[in-house]
Amino acid sequence: MIERIIIAGSGGQGIMLMGKLLAEAAMKEGKFVTWLPAYGAEVRGGTAHCMVTISDAEINSPLISETDSLIVMNSPSLARFGNRLKDKGLLIINSSLAGESPDVSCAAKFLSFSLPFTDIALGLGNVKVANVIALGCFIAKTAIVDKKNILATIEDMAPKNRKDLAEINKKAFLKGMELIKKW
Repeated sequence: MIERIIIAGSGGQGIMLMGKLLAEAAMKEGKFVTWLPAYGAEVRGGTAHCMVTISDAEINSPLISETDSLIVMNSPSLARFGNRLKDKGLLIINSSLAGESPDVSCAAKFLSFSLPFTDIALGLGNVKVANVIALGCFIAKTAIVDKKNILATIEDMAPKNRKDLAEINKKAFLKGMELIKKW
């Protein structure tokens, strides 16, 4: 088994956190993992993406030229990375900031889920958890790692004096899992 994932959006959307949560949870399961972050020049507000590879065997390179799954949080990310998604790949789109779907001629090639993650996060009371909602959708669809390991990793990564952050992120993750099951 090998799963190559590109996660992309703007700086400040929690793109790197999403990748780190996924990578750490996979390591808890004894899987081989690479996590390759890339920031735009502006950092917050600029482009940001990371590449995560999860495998049962050693991984040769962290670079991903063709991805199994693509999670995009805004329109520029969809335009930049949409052509890297394999046929029959999984595309998860934040429709709040990236529109509803890719070009219609390409849409039939992918398993595509378009949900308003930013709007849903606002409904939960914290716009910054849109990324974790998207991650919940991804995990619910792929089961690449066990949800208990994501929840444990959220707990582990939260600052010890900010348990409220762990709680809202766990709530957001479970909301994302629930959304994809209703889809």
